[in-house]
Amino acid sequence: MSEAVKPTAAGAAQNGQSGAGEALFPTYARYPMSLVKGEGSWLWDDKGNKYLDFVSGIAVTNLGHAPKRVKEAVKKQLDELWHVSNLFRIPNQEAAAALITANSAADAVFFCNSGAEANEAAIKLARRYQQKVLGNGRYEIVTFEQSFHGRTLATLTATGQEKVKEGFAPLPEGFNYIPLHDLAALEAAVTDKTAAVMLELVQAEGGVLLVDPAYLHRLVKLCRERGALLIIDEVQTGMGRTGKLFAHEHYGIEPDIFTMAKGLGSGFPVGAMGAKEELRAAFGPGSHGSTFGGTPIATAAVKATLETILEEQLAERAAKQGEYLMNQLRAKTTHSSFVKDVRGLGLLIGIECAEPVAPIITEAQEKGLLVLSAGPNVLRLLPNLLVSKEEIDQAVTILAQLLNKRG
Repeated sequence: MSEAVKPTAAGAAQNGQSGAGEALFPTYARYPMSLVKGEGSWLWDDKGNKYLDFVSGIAVTNLGHAPKRVKEAVKKQLDELWHVSNLFRIPNQEAAAALITANSAADAVFFCNSGAEANEAAIKLARRYQQKVLGNGRYEIVTFEQSFHGRTLATLTATGQEKVKEGFAPLPEGFNYIPLHDLAALEAAVTDKTAAVMLELVQAEGGVLLVDPAYLHRLVKLCRERGALLIIDEVQTGMGRTGKLFAHEHYGIEPDIFTMAKGLGSGFPVGAMGAKEELRAAFGPGSHGSTFGGTPIATAAVKATLETILEEQLAERAAKQGEYLMNQLRAKTTHSSFVKDVRGLGLLIGIECAEPVAPIITEAQEKGLLVLSAGPNVLRLLPNLLVSKEEIDQAVTILAQLLNKRG
């Protein structure tokens, strides 16, 4: 289309088109609603319809929508300083990192902008530590089928799902995939070329599948015996979501590297990678960087988010509310042959169904409840960590009605 005949936004609107929408790449299959306001567990669209939000921006708004403490911290920072680059010390960044290291297995933190970037940093750190610090040339990363680690070229290659890789060949070399819980495959995959094993302790995108503790402890032992690092992807499971600040705490292990994002900034885009002290030597000046990683604004949001989660014991609260939610779902669908399983950890919950769940998601929206999928046959529930029992009961009533009518 020539410049002379391109429609203006106003013209497109008059013709019943979305001028803004037409200007976007169609990379998302969006639901036909525009959400314009949020408070706590609730969202409103541009038509005034109200929705109970059990999506939380895909495990991002862990404190609910527009949490007061985070909002005030970001507003204060907006009045003071936005950006200086990482050429200079950033007090908020140092304070946020100190909060993370004081409350986790990490000794050092790198800030970036997203979960994909955090996982990219983890892969780079593992390889660089093996090659530059230990000098052994290791570079392979072992990951798991049905995993999800991001959309950059390296992290989609690390992802154990073929659908995200279509059309992006050639992919970076050095990634091996094995079935989760297959000990023989694990033994064969971890070799003297393995820099790290990378996994999620709940495969959230892959169907809300939990790692078996016995398998994980064997994996940890194997990594130690064979010199491979252990990377835990906590992008979706971190920040109190599973009933602990980080999911690996449930298993009594300490990873060499773990990653964070989503709930880390209460909706402000920020990611981070934490690692053990000995890995610090691999990331010296000039080895890695991010222009917008850990800005004063982003880390103001991180600091306020972490302080809220820790001071209000929201991980512990998520454990109790998650148990209540799963028990209610099981009780209200106990006679349904359509429901195959209700599983999860804290407030990361999956409902496995006998058939695809896309129609249920649409019907739930029509009844004022937002949920999402985790694969074709699994409903995923991600309410915020402050969700009330009354709100849980409302959601269960809607879901039970929709599930039970199917058998």
